[in-house]
Amino acid sequence: MRKRLLLNIAKSLLLARWRQTLVAAVGVTFSITMFVTLLSFMSGLNDLLDGLILNRTPHVRIYNDIKPNADQPINNSTDFNKAHNFIGSVKSDGNRQAIYNSEAIMKSILKDPRVIGLSPKITAQVFFNDGNVDITGSIFGVNPTEESKLFHFDEYVTTGNSADLTKVNNSIILGKGLADKLLVQIGDAIQITTSKGDRIQLKVVGTFQSGIKDFDNVQSYASINTVQKILAVPNDYITSIQVKLKDILQAPAVAKEYERLYQTDAEDIQTANSQFETGSSIRTLISYSVGVTLLIVAGFGIYNILNMMIFEKMDSIAILKATGFSGRDVKNIFIYIAISIGIFGGLMGLFFGFSLSALIDQIPFNTASLPTIKTYPINYNPKFYVIGIVFSFITTYFAGWFPARKASKIDPVVIIRGK
Repeated sequence: MRKRLLLNIAKSLLLARWRQTLVAAVGVTFSITMFVTLLSFMSGLNDLLDGLILNRTPHVRIYNDIKPNADQPINNSTDFNKAHNFIGSVKSDGNRQAIYNSEAIMKSILKDPRVIGLSPKITAQVFFNDGNVDITGSIFGVNPTEESKLFHFDEYVTTGNSADLTKVNNSIILGKGLADKLLVQIGDAIQITTSKGDRIQLKVVGTFQSGIKDFDNVQSYASINTVQKILAVPNDYITSIQVKLKDILQAPAVAKEYERLYQTDAEDIQTANSQFETGSSIRTLISYSVGVTLLIVAGFGIYNILNMMIFEKMDSIAILKATGFSGRDVKNIFIYIAISIGIFGGLMGLFFGFSLSALIDQIPFNTASLPTIKTYPINYNPKFYVIGIVFSFITTYFAGWFPARKASKIDPVVIIRGK
């Protein structure tokens, strides 16, 4: 009963100064709206930028790296075994780039419960013959089905179909920039020269556009069998195995384990793309900082309005305390006022934040480098809305607590005597 009475008194004070109350609520609404919209947009942008690289990067890549030979004759000499030997121009140890016993390794990895799937890959450095000009490039031999399933390859194929790589013999999908240089379309034939000097003719069945121009100018894709023919290597020739895990955070540990188990080199996604993760973290931090600043500014607005309300309602506070209301009751009244403003403004902010995000999501975003993106990216993660309403409640509570504490300490005798 007493709590209901305090709520009714708080309601009366709110309605008595409804214009000031509305201004405070609008401040909270605006802050929450911009907080939700900003985080939704920045998170969507992060997902877009990270997707250009991270979604197409294996969580763990198994390969044989080219390394200088660590076993030098001078190190085996008894005359210099206690000295520090400095050797320059050390050549590689001659290990082949192909992964030894790749079929058995892939079968073993697929049995790992931490693994979603894998996709084998071959890299071939070639020259694309354009009349008298040779354009340096590379052909990636992939399994189109697994590459699309695990690394979204088909989403970047802008013309043609990735499945044609396995249906059409000696076929190739060119990067958009490379196709423009060669002036070729689907159905045209191109000629390449391998590093050994062999000339091979391939049929263009599509083009892809990754969103990174430097890649699209040199990269192309073919089936694994086609690249093995180009390199004149056996059917078990694989230069890297791309592994996708159920939990990306396990990648560093899994990479070290595979490196030790299969006696190969292994690289995790965190090491390979640390710069992209850093950029995403900084953009997210900036978004949260701006959003929190807006909420704090709105909190100062509520603080000032409640301070003015207390100054104007000194008589009412004195009467309440003189008629038996305690200082705690008075403090609760003004805290109820602040929380009411926060909840109303917060809920309206969530509504307008979602509406503004949905509006931005419909704005056309057309760029030649990202043909698959049609509108501005928005992430409708419920976490942003929960954080917004919780922070709105906390901010308005503390914004009302200090003025309420001041009101609870007012001496009614001093106020009445002054009147």
